[in-house]
Amino acid sequence: MNRHAYPSSGLSPTDSPQSPKTFFGNGGGRRVPTMGESGRGFHIRPDKYDDKYKPSSKRTMWQRRRKSLLRLGGMLTGVFCILMLIFPSLRPAALFSALSLFTLGGGEEFNIETVRYYDLSNVGGTSRGWEREERILLCAPLRDAAPHLPMFFSHLRNLTYPHNLIDLAFLVGDSKDDTAELLSDLLAQLQAAENVKETFGEISVLEKDFGQVVNQDVESRHGFAAQAGRRKSMAQARNWLLSAALRPTHSWVYWRDVDVETAPFTILEDLMRHNKDVIVPNVWRPLPEWLGGEQPYDLNSWQESETALALADTLDEDAVIVEGYAEYATWRPHLAYLRDPYGDPDMEMEIDGVGGVSILAKAKVFRSGVHFPAFSFEKHAETEGFGKMAKRMSFSVVGLPHYTIWHLYEPSYEDIRHMEELEQERAAQEAAEQQRRERTERIQQDFDTGASSQFEKDKAAMREAVRKMKEVRGRSHPDEGWAEDERFRGQREETRRKGEEEEGTKKEEERAAAQKVEELPKAPVVEEVAKKIAADVEQKAQVEAKPEAAKPKPDVAKGAALEPPSPPEKSSEVKLQRDADGKAHLEDPLGEIKELGGDSAAAVAEGVRRQEVKMQEAAQRAAAGGGGKS
Repeated sequence: MNRHAYPSSGLSPTDSPQSPKTFFGNGGGRRVPTMGESGRGFHIRPDKYDDKYKPSSKRTMWQRRRKSLLRLGGMLTGVFCILMLIFPSLRPAALFSALSLFTLGGGEEFNIETVRYYDLSNVGGTSRGWEREERILLCAPLRDAAPHLPMFFSHLRNLTYPHNLIDLAFLVGDSKDDTAELLSDLLAQLQAAENVKETFGEISVLEKDFGQVVNQDVESRHGFAAQAGRRKSMAQARNWLLSAALRPTHSWVYWRDVDVETAPFTILEDLMRHNKDVIVPNVWRPLPEWLGGEQPYDLNSWQESETALALADTLDEDAVIVEGYAEYATWRPHLAYLRDPYGDPDMEMEIDGVGGVSILAKAKVFRSGVHFPAFSFEKHAETEGFGKMAKRMSFSVVGLPHYTIWHLYEPSYEDIRHMEELEQERAAQEAAEQQRRERTERIQQDFDTGASSQFEKDKAAMREAVRKMKEVRGRSHPDEGWAEDERFRGQREETRRKGEEEEGTKKEEERAAAQKVEELPKAPVVEEVAKKIAADVEQKAQVEAKPEAAKPKPDVAKGAALEPPSPPEKSSEVKLQRDADGKAHLEDPLGEIKELGGDSAAAVAEGVRRQEVKMQEAAQRAAAGGGGKS
């Protein structure tokens, strides 16, 4: 390799081809003289390679490094945003991690990406959690709950607490139906809402079987024999769900059964506003009208009693007291039985045991060690044991007797049996009614029961034909038929009108006379005489109204003896008599009227005239009535 640009013949640029040279080698050639021998010096030009190694860009190394860092940061930011869009559940953790990385300190110990730092003093829970953006963990244990899930998710959508502050946690265990599949579909629909405010925060679905063998029907679930084992198993499910879903960011934990039928949309804010460690509402259930219409449901919320404490001392160590059963007569005041429909819904009541239908508790209660005992804790388990444990650790446990939510009505075996009996009675009544109708139809077909109705139809048809015939005849012969009927009708109308006019005239006269009498001064004697006159006139009018044929006649044919009439006895009463001309006058044996004199006598005379008019009217009515009867 010729590195110094010498000719390939081995000669230097200063040698000629004719000068002798010495070469080294085994062949004994001519030797090449050194630089000293030839008189030449060593020379290198410093600018020979300047153009080759001179940098083409004027940017410094720091500028190039900064540009690379900016590109890397932009790429990481883009990846971060894409992950936030694809995985919404990473948003809170990632944001909190970024904030903690830059705000909690600049030391080396805070720059570890996989470490999270939380300040638990800010998640204690307050009465205005929706304003302070306090997160709630909503827990719901599920077992064969497919029929109730649509109703439960409808309640979730209606909650007024900010949905982004609510994390959902479900535990599906020992289910034989499609609870898990239906839950997955409903959660996908819930989170796919167009309105971002309707979507919830983090959602956890856990699956764990606990070997629960008690059936889910009403009789099995609420039977006394299954209560102890069933509640211990439910306590394990609640503890598993809580320990897996509780996060350091949660301030509250809300337990809710999925078979609640009616509850206020503001139940979270209503319970949170009391700022208690553990709080529960009153739980009732509706009933059919034939069962009373409504009934207390959750009897696990109660105050402790001396009788119950004495009973607990007599039981075994592993025994579990359950409320609402005759086997354990505790005589405790139950929250459900203290309900007043018109009471104050914010009234609080200190309780010792709590029911599990709806519980709102601060997260610090569970972080402090309170849980749902799956064993006999002070002779109680599950939610009742949770209430006793919270009270033992000096947490506040209250209930709201007048704040009511309604559990779904599940008929018991007795209710179902009674409803079947009612259905059988209804079916029997319908069958009897159908048989009666069929029998009536057969009788009508076998016998001519329609003869009377046909006769009525024929009679009506004949009357209509006669009416039409009279109408036609009256039009063709004005002096007969129709015209005659019209003439008689006019006479009847004229007679009726005259009678009404006369009646009106008489009433006017009576009112005028009565007014005059009332204007005159009255004395007790005059009033008494007037009453006697009125009674006599009425009695005489009744006698004259009787027809002569109605009077009894002596039986002469049988030889009955005729007794002469006895002379009338003289009476001191004032009577009204008529003379030969038909005029009325008073018979006054004692001379009472004359003694009155003056205006009183005139008043009596006016009263006599009035009574005479009344007597004439009564006689006319009697005569008219008698003539009609004859």
